[in-house]
Amino acid sequence: MGYLNQNTGYVNDLLSTRAVIKKDNFAIIPHDGLVNNVIPGFEQCDVTILASPKLGASFVDYLVTLHNGGNNNVGFGGGEIECFMYITKGQVVVEAEGKKHTLTAGGYIYCPSGVTLYFENDNQGNDSQAFLYKRKYQPVAGHQAHVVVNHIDNLEKVHYEGMTDVIVEDLLPKTLGFDMNFHILTFKPGACHGYIETHVQEHGAYVLSGEGVYNFDNNWIPVKKGDYLFMAAYSPQACYAVGRDESFSYIYSKDCNRDVEI
Repeated sequence: MGYLNQNTGYVNDLLSTRAVIKKDNFAIIPHDGLVNNVIPGFEQCDVTILASPKLGASFVDYLVTLHNGGNNNVGFGGGEIECFMYITKGQVVVEAEGKKHTLTAGGYIYCPSGVTLYFENDNQGNDSQAFLYKRKYQPVAGHQAHVVVNHIDNLEKVHYEGMTDVIVEDLLPKTLGFDMNFHILTFKPGACHGYIETHVQEHGAYVLSGEGVYNFDNNWIPVKKGDYLFMAAYSPQACYAVGRDESFSYIYSKDCNRDVEI
């Protein structure tokens, strides 16, 4: 079923998967079937590349498991690349611009272009896990981004488009220096989007909790905690939260604050 679930070797049933890949449109990638990618700079880490330009994304998303001593001391991002790291489990020490910060689950760091991110597992010999992102930054005259270090406990919980059972959290500032943002949407069981969205923005999303039924280009597909979701530009999208007690919640990226280049 894949290295991440520690379920490999002989199978006792038919080979099957919940993964759905529609390049340049949408994708659902569950934990089952994920493979480990060897990437220079990532030491004592298992790294899965989730979305990339090969799928149709303008960004790259990763799921990184940092084992005892896991680190990237070579550096991630820098140059023209902006990057983002969100801790899903454990504790990680991150460094940017010569400053170190300790992030626990729910903590995150954004580094603009020109700033390199370094990180190391700090979870007392246990594994940590992180959702990692990179993208080529689109500068605009008179504005610039900056390093952001924060935790979701510090964020304002806003009723999404006036709906009290749907909460949105904005992880980055809404200023023109930032050409993208990260958000967390949380739906109580039974809640849903107010309409099916169709827009120029693309998303890469990682499901943090619960279960839902998601509309991908008018295909209603069940998803759950641990699934990775990709939605390309103009792919119709919306969801219902299902289940009994646990809210359906996911973190996702969105390109913003720029005109379309032609």
